[in-house]
Amino acid sequence: MKAKTVVPREQAIRDIDDAIAYSLREGAESAALSFIDELESAYIHVSRHPGTGSTRYAHELDLPGLRFWPLTRFPHVVFYFERSACIDVWRAVHGQRDICMDADVGIRLLTGRHDDRRFPIVVVIFG
Repeated sequence: MKAKTVVPREQAIRDIDDAIAYSLREGAESAALSFIDELESAYIHVSRHPGTGSTRYAHELDLPGLRFWPLTRFPHVVFYFERSACIDVWRAVHGQRDICMDADVGIRLLTGRHDDRRFPIVVVIFG
């Protein structure tokens, strides 16, 4: 299977920026760089094998097709949908957040708002 383009939404980019900024504020520059490397590995994996992400939250939040993939060395998970032409990344959040405390809150947490179609997208291609 040919790898699909990874397309992180605005909220996912903010999540990533926040995680990196936190590491830098804590004086952990090497951790910030490792986080970026780990995120890139996760993006490469889901771009090549999109069906391997867990559908656990898809059922709990009633969002068919939603998958997540955990980072290996960091407590973050990447939430995404496989689209015909791309991997649509919604969020990259700390895994200890309670995504499913109730469905409405979980959807807002994932989308940043109720209607995710208003988010601009940014294309990131990993070769």
